[in-house]
Amino acid sequence: MRILITGGAGFVGSNLAINLKQKYPAYSFVVFDNLKRRGSELNLIDFKKLGIEFVHGDIRNVEDLEQLGAFDCMIEASAEPSVMSGLNGSPNYVINNNLVGSINCFNACIKYNAMLIFLSTSRVYPISLIENANYIEEDTRFSFTDNQSVAGISSKGISEVLSLDAARSFYGTTKLAAEYLIKEYSEFYGLKAAVTRFGVIAGPRQMGKTDQGVVTLWMARHCWKKELSYIGYGGMGKQVRDMLHINDLIRLVDIQIHNIDRFEDKVYNAGGGLSGSASLLEMTNICSEITGNTLAVSSVKENRPADLRIYISDNTKIEQETGWKPEKTVKDIFIDIYDWIKDNEAELKPVLF
Repeated sequence: MRILITGGAGFVGSNLAINLKQKYPAYSFVVFDNLKRRGSELNLIDFKKLGIEFVHGDIRNVEDLEQLGAFDCMIEASAEPSVMSGLNGSPNYVINNNLVGSINCFNACIKYNAMLIFLSTSRVYPISLIENANYIEEDTRFSFTDNQSVAGISSKGISEVLSLDAARSFYGTTKLAAEYLIKEYSEFYGLKAAVTRFGVIAGPRQMGKTDQGVVTLWMARHCWKKELSYIGYGGMGKQVRDMLHINDLIRLVDIQIHNIDRFEDKVYNAGGGLSGSASLLEMTNICSEITGNTLAVSSVKENRPADLRIYISDNTKIEQETGWKPEKTVKDIFIDIYDWIKDNEAELKPVLF
């Protein structure tokens, strides 16, 4: 097989390329990336060592995609991943990248009769429905209750049946629009596609920032004893996210590549789930335990735009229908990030700070 990974020098794309190439050395992998995100260029060294082809280009430019030639499978991992994108200024970039660029990718798949693995996001679910859900405040976190007024929210988290009828951010809306277009391409052009709504993805090679990659950011700040803040929801650090280790995502994508028929015309949530979730406060305690460093964390009570008190992926559907489930724990994720930072400290410190 010849597998094209768009956004392939980023966090998810680079891990997919490297791990799948090691598992399937006879496969040909092409990494396509514009190298916009600082730190992505560091992955080119490992691509060269493994014989992974790198092509510099942008999915917004049809000509850049046309130069790649035929391929059998596209893993579309090229999104602008920040929920904040477009909220404090023009939404043009996130729309052009996540929607127009995705359309260019879908057309390339049709041209070469290639299958599509589309990495969508949990952020397609409306902010207001999640924020207005019933919850309780515990010692170290907020938690959903099972007593809810809308379907799709429970103590397990957010399921695929939650209504999509409300605002969600430009990021989430462009990804949802791309999902809808995939249905059209599948119905009228015969595109074979797997669509997965991933929660927070974390692990080595993620260049963590406050608006995307907070798990790496948290560990990096502890490693180098830099300041941190609990922002929003009273500044207590009790807001919660589930976390999916990048290796668990790779296992799922591997299954999708080789069993695409099982995923056609379906959409699944995939995340760390309730057992793989943590609040910011709990993350601080884990990082302190691993690094031996204790930080003074400041408090900002005001919420950020488009933030969520709790997001946890309810994995019930994908686990029951496919047998896939996350294997890595929250602590596994932080230990792996810590080891990666320590092994590459000289290269990473200028990028992460």
